[in-house]
Amino acid sequence: YTYTHPRPAVTVDCLIFSPSGQSTWLLLIQRDKPPFEGSWALPGGFVEINEPLETAAHRELEEETGIRDIRLQQFHTFGQPGRDPRGRTISVVYSGFMDHNSQQAMAGSDARNARWFDIVHLPELAFDHHEIIHLAIKKMEL
Repeated sequence: YTYTHPRPAVTVDCLIFSPSGQSTWLLLIQRDKPPFEGSWALPGGFVEINEPLETAAHRELEEETGIRDIRLQQFHTFGQPGRDPRGRTISVVYSGFMDHNSQQAMAGSDARNARWFDIVHLPELAFDHHEIIHLAIKKMEL
């Protein structure tokens, strides 16, 4: 059965933190495609039609950064209309912690670059990712 009403797209995004001494680092990718081409963003992307959400989060993280074998847990869902210029998009955000020296982050898939940033000195971010990160820092008391 097909519904006649519009349906939103679903994405996953990954908050990967690395506490180190007095700093906490966050893994970001530089987008290689529009929208926000060249801007920094959380690793993530669209969920495939028959794919579980957590599987999509692990897949997108590995495709865009090369990071794998990390425990992810669902953090929060973001669905404010207008958060994605491509259309109505709901993002399920996952979080995880790792030692940023344990695996090298390397850009892949539709990422131009992958890099760790101190959460105190983040670049300009795509979409509503600054809001996502701000909520995570507040909730996790980072």
